[in-house]
Amino acid sequence: MRRLLLLRHAKSAYPQGVADIDRPLNGRGREAAPLMGAYIAREGLTPDHVMVSPARRTQETWAALRAELPETPMETVPSIYEAQAARILDAIRSAPAEATTLLVIGHNPGLGDLALRLVGEGPKDLQKDLREKFPTAALAVFAFDAEGWEDIAAGGGRLLRFVRPRQLAADMDDD
Repeated sequence: MRRLLLLRHAKSAYPQGVADIDRPLNGRGREAAPLMGAYIAREGLTPDHVMVSPARRTQETWAALRAELPETPMETVPSIYEAQAARILDAIRSAPAEATTLLVIGHNPGLGDLALRLVGEGPKDLQKDLREKFPTAALAVFAFDAEGWEDIAAGGGRLLRFVRPRQLAADMDDD
């Protein structure tokens, strides 16, 4: 069994004159990213390996998550920067065989499109939410009955969770 976590980078700023790849997180993003890291750790979803786009906003998102996941090996994967779903899937298929849980931190629309393509089963309400929008810092968690990452295919995933940072912030407010 393989578990795949797809995380869209946290909310970023749009500073004038800054190239897209160099855009930093904004204040909201710097708040949301640690919430997602804490959620991943608390829920036992800790990855064995992380693939991150080279964009500053994805790297900063990972840096915020890493506080909760300090021992997790990370690799920067240039091919997932602004990539279409098929290219992200190619990167996933090249993940280390020993990793049974993989976290990919990337961008829309490719990441959201990939999540929709991977869904084969799972709660209808989560599938509906996923179809509506894959917002910044949202996390989709899939399980695959697959021997290796190279066996991951469209329609082969079971959507286990789809979590947005605002849900986590609301949960904290309820405590």
